[in-house]
Amino acid sequence: MTKSFAKTPCTIVTGFLGAGKTTLVRNLIETANGRRLAIIVNEFGDVGIDGDILKGCGVPDCPEDRIVELSNGCLCCTVADDFVPALRSLLDQKEPPEHIVIETSGLALPKPLVQAFNWPEIATRVTVDGVVAVVDGPAVVAGRFADDPEALAAQRASDASLDHDNPLEEVYEDQLLCADLVVMNKSDLMSEEQRKNVAAEIAAKVQRAVKVIATEHGKLSASVLLGLGAAAEGDLAARPSHHDNEAEHDHDDFESFVLDVPAQASPDALVERIAAAVDAHDVLRVKGFVEIAGKPLRLLVQAVGSRIQHQFERPWRAGESRQGRLVVIGERGLDAAAIQSLITG
Repeated sequence: MTKSFAKTPCTIVTGFLGAGKTTLVRNLIETANGRRLAIIVNEFGDVGIDGDILKGCGVPDCPEDRIVELSNGCLCCTVADDFVPALRSLLDQKEPPEHIVIETSGLALPKPLVQAFNWPEIATRVTVDGVVAVVDGPAVVAGRFADDPEALAAQRASDASLDHDNPLEEVYEDQLLCADLVVMNKSDLMSEEQRKNVAAEIAAKVQRAVKVIATEHGKLSASVLLGLGAAAEGDLAARPSHHDNEAEHDHDDFESFVLDVPAQASPDALVERIAAAVDAHDVLRVKGFVEIAGKPLRLLVQAVGSRIQHQFERPWRAGESRQGRLVVIGERGLDAAAIQSLITG
């Protein structure tokens, strides 16, 4: 008799740039209560900031050898080359994980990744337990992911050939439409009325029964995020996408580059310069680590639009390079030289 094995559940965490996916995953790791986890983290660009943050958790149930970083390409575009081999390597470990969490790039479309779970190589071994979409609530309130409705309607009326929305909105909507659970993050920065309005907007876009949970700082436990039992790979028809009728897609609307940042005298002065660069060049996201002169801890910097956060994250390790590096992400056409001049002088 052939022995049958239960499929390993996988949770896909999606969400636009800066929504708080990595913070959510870190909280999940810390509340796993002994469950063996593995993390696959994907980033837009070739510098692994989010993977580095997760590896600093120090939680025994998710050691560094179970955190796999895939950089320089969105998983939705590199399934065969990157994702499937990474997944297989985790499953083949002597003590394979009991649950795998996949944090996608902020520009990734989740549906192609869900479809990959039907590939013969892995279809009998894994299942998509659920797709969790993390939403930056204040960004939605500020209109970051949607054009002005009246202006858009007028534009469409005057141009019959227009069939492509704001690329920010398109990615955002695809992430929502694939979700089994929506996390409305940063709710502490919103009024009660704003929270209700964003939840109603999400419900109107998704048009199926998907729960919306408001959170602060991504604080949701593993008991809420894991165990949804969606088997999403078998439910693709209920997860429409703007790209369903395209043979392939790309991310040509967006670009990223890396800035080398010398040691800084103070965090506040650096934040002021980043704010000036974001304001002048409509940067979507800045994230990375910087050395502050005379400080034993490295500074983690994260900017989402004009909102910039910084904190001393962990001590510099012995022999570790203290070269500061910031990843800058925005819509195509960014003036990298001008942004570097503003931030680094």
